[in-house]
Amino acid sequence: MLRAEFDRKSNGLALKLEGRLVAAWAVQVKSLLSRHFVPNGLSVDMSEVTYVDAVGEQLLLWLRDLQAEFVAESCYARDMCERLQLTVKGDANRHAPSTTEMHPS
Repeated sequence: MLRAEFDRKSNGLALKLEGRLVAAWAVQVKSLLSRHFVPNGLSVDMSEVTYVDAVGEQLLLWLRDLQAEFVAESCYARDMCERLQLTVKGDANRHAPSTTEMHPS
């Protein structure tokens, strides 16, 4: 189950997601957003998201392409944002950590 809550703010639109961002729910969220003009200043809070499947990831990438900023206060949400290279609100100037493979000599 997914709960999506929209809130119009003076500086844009806030979307709060809670639960499992999976196939049918992700498609519905995209459909709802596609019907309305999405202003600059889209903020997506995914702190309460517990699982994201491949279709949910595509939605997040689509939101990223709309210049959305993400709020990620949980470990899972933070990991998802880092993996998909989503801009986390407040981290705009922070570079994504690079991974280096280490092999024993």
